[in-house]
Amino acid sequence: MRSSTPLNSTALACILAALAMLGPFAIDTYLPAFPAIQQSLQAHALEVQQTLTAYMLSFAVMTLWHGALSDSFGRRNVILVALSVFAIASFGCASAHSIHYLWGFRILQGVSAGAGMVVGRAIIRDLYEGPEAEKLLSLVTMIFSIAPAIAPILGGWLVGIWGWRAIFLLLFGYTVVLWVACYRWLPESLAIDNRQTFSADFLWTSYRQVFRSKLFYLKAGTIAFNFAGLFLYISAAPAFITQHLKLGADQFGWQFVPTVGGIFLGALAANRMAGKLRVWVQVNMGFCFLIGAGLTNVVYHALFAPQLFWSVMPLFFYAFGMSLVAPGATLLVLDLFPEIRGVVASCQSASVTFVSALIAGLVAPALDHAVLSLALGQLSCCLIAASLWYSGRHFSRSIM
Repeated sequence: MRSSTPLNSTALACILAALAMLGPFAIDTYLPAFPAIQQSLQAHALEVQQTLTAYMLSFAVMTLWHGALSDSFGRRNVILVALSVFAIASFGCASAHSIHYLWGFRILQGVSAGAGMVVGRAIIRDLYEGPEAEKLLSLVTMIFSIAPAIAPILGGWLVGIWGWRAIFLLLFGYTVVLWVACYRWLPESLAIDNRQTFSADFLWTSYRQVFRSKLFYLKAGTIAFNFAGLFLYISAAPAFITQHLKLGADQFGWQFVPTVGGIFLGALAANRMAGKLRVWVQVNMGFCFLIGAGLTNVVYHALFAPQLFWSVMPLFFYAFGMSLVAPGATLLVLDLFPEIRGVVASCQSASVTFVSALIAGLVAPALDHAVLSLALGQLSCCLIAASLWYSGRHFSRSIM
């Protein structure tokens, strides 16, 4: 039975999107502050870079656990505790007097930042079904897409006016406001009677159930590899922008604005289509954009040298197609195991994080020497995603 909520769907989407924004805000806002942090804390450049590594590793590990905790202790409780930890960690970062203290508080931020993103998906599926759930997921994506666009700009302003510590004080204030909003208005979507006993047996059984499911790998892999095609260009952005397009370090917007625009408009289109088209039809349309953008990108760079407009526009259409596919595919993943949606949401997020880490650490450095190589890599990612999606559909029909 679904929990009642005093919030309408738009207000709930705003809160869940604000929760999901913690992740990109904790990364993108402080990137412009690296030189200032290095000078202020008398650290080496590598030591400052490791503050990001520490955050990402702790974020990736905890992604697997947020959902399981919410299945046992409640969605709202886990989010409130995570926000409390993130607020303390942000204030600690602002107060750090050495790079080692900054490492520690960044780890604490990483441990807590992903809870809203993971648990938020489970909340949506707890409260809504079918087209309503798809609309809400796409609306969250639309609002969330604002964060990667404004975060680096906001961080640059803050470090220039008040210094790098102001960035973490802003995160602290943002988190406190968000905690109050969640405490007052965020509903508990998982009734006590539906919660699972938190034990080693429960965790082992739940994770084994998910990771032994062929359908999980096929459907979650669809989302992960579609995003990997986009994340390949994000990881290779320094080489793509400065080396291949010959732009300055302050002109990254030429890549990120079309990408964010594609995510936003794709999510808007998915929101409008929800309930009017079947999920598989919408996903097919998304793959038309994804594969079409990938092929166009490859053909153009096989024939011509990189140029500003033609090299970035395929990213807009790729991001648009990705946002068409994601809501429906995500709901199908969550519905594989309705009784442990939190665990499934964690595993799905972890699959995206794992594939993205491989892309950033291995694939992007191997391909960023040429735009054609990047285009081929992106096309390969969406073709893998399409193969997984259609294999999943065939497998689902065969077991029905």
